[in-house]
Amino acid sequence: MRRLNTDRLIAFLMILPSILAIALFVYGFIGWTGWVSLVKWNSLVPDFTFVGADNYVRLFANDRFQIDLRNTVGFTLLFIAGCLIFGFGLAVLLDQRIRGEGIFRSIFLLPMSISFIVTGVVWRWLLNPSTGVNLLMQTLGFKDFKPGWYTDPAIMFIQPDNPLGQFLNNIGLGVITTDKIGLSMGVVSLVIAATWQMSGYTMAMYLAGLRGIPEELREAARIDGCTEWQLYRHIILPMLQPITLSAVIILGHISLKIFDLVSAMTGPGPAFASDVPAYFMFDTTFRGNFFSQGAAIAMVMLVLVAVLVVPYLAYSRRAEVER
Repeated sequence: MRRLNTDRLIAFLMILPSILAIALFVYGFIGWTGWVSLVKWNSLVPDFTFVGADNYVRLFANDRFQIDLRNTVGFTLLFIAGCLIFGFGLAVLLDQRIRGEGIFRSIFLLPMSISFIVTGVVWRWLLNPSTGVNLLMQTLGFKDFKPGWYTDPAIMFIQPDNPLGQFLNNIGLGVITTDKIGLSMGVVSLVIAATWQMSGYTMAMYLAGLRGIPEELREAARIDGCTEWQLYRHIILPMLQPITLSAVIILGHISLKIFDLVSAMTGPGPAFASDVPAYFMFDTTFRGNFFSQGAAIAMVMLVLVAVLVVPYLAYSRRAEVER
């Protein structure tokens, strides 16, 4: 018993520096940011006059921040959907034991090794209205292919009386006009670049899950008369649900705090068409010196991430207890 207590004490002392570092540099700074968001520090000179929720009231009344929230919702939905669809499709193809699988797997994973800064620079050129994709399509004979990409605040319009339009209107996604809802082209440009980079990561997760499903289970389903579509829909996809949930959490966490890709590729864009809360926080805090307002934006971003991550952690903990 004495030996056990000694081992526990040694183990606690070994992790104590990490506990103190996390307490100070993570939770301590979160608390400091929360306090700054409640005071009147809007210049280089600190001013700790308590103003309560005034910074948050002004923030949510700010037109730019409202656009940022809509852009974040649009980017998150399209980014997660794109990564899941392309990642799963690539994983299914590689799971067929094709020749040269290792080469293709490396090619699909390569974009993930590149930083979002590099991705933003490359795709900024590829989606430049005068070069890249537009020039390629026009060279191939599509003379009318001239989208503005990140230089155009709108990509398409959806009538609000159809189901998709009603859904987008309800959640406030996109620029709302009198008779139609426009989705920002700048957001779609960011989605294309981010999906290109992260689809390989999603593919790796799905491929690991597919390889973990016994071949005997698939053969039994085929013997029972399942088509390949039924096999994937009713057996494989439900078994991959934990992987899908993990991918959604990881991708959602990335999308909610995206900054480097926006900074390198589009900036806030025309009429803030590609602006996001992280970029707004950077502008507000380090260019405008409105530190309390920037801290309020940071706390809103923290809440958004917590809304996504905390339920997942609770679900994982409950699943472990049940097992």
